[in-house]
Amino acid sequence: MSTAPAARSVGSLAFRPLDPLSDAELVHGWVTHPKASYWLMQDHRLEDVERDYMAIAAHPHHDAFIGLHDGEPAFLMERYDPAHVELVGLYDPQPGDVGMHFLVAPTDTPIHGFTRAVITAVMAELFRDPATARVVVEPDVRNTAVHALNEAVGFVAVDKITKPEKEALLSVCTREAFEAATGGAAR
Repeated sequence: MSTAPAARSVGSLAFRPLDPLSDAELVHGWVTHPKASYWLMQDHRLEDVERDYMAIAAHPHHDAFIGLHDGEPAFLMERYDPAHVELVGLYDPQPGDVGMHFLVAPTDTPIHGFTRAVITAVMAELFRDPATARVVVEPDVRNTAVHALNEAVGFVAVDKITKPEKEALLSVCTREAFEAATGGAAR
């Protein structure tokens, strides 16, 4: 398990590998919640979530993690190699590119600044690997909330791309842009 810095008022954030069987029920509740509509899993049954995350666990170029807030599951992160997953044939990958998805769990007691702290922690975690030069994302073009979060941590939109399931805004963030946007959070 690794820990990432977070704002004092938010608490501690850490990551552990997602277990497709023991975490499926938890993740199912997150990805089928109305707030997770951009995950395109609204109609997934528990078995579908298990199957999807078992496939990710078995894939050599895709990983999933449960994000912990003060030791309790609170968000999801996926890391992938965009040369092999999600973006194959849709852009020209560069050495050191890492793809990312993240989802904050729904809650009845939101914490101000929590989602921003999560994306900052996710990015810091990805940049902990010295081989990571850029993080690449492909959110739905209509997801303006995540575009604003991405921009806040240093992402720059580079192109609109057509994926089978959506129109996406391909965006990239270099280590330098992330550090400039967050005051050095990748260090």
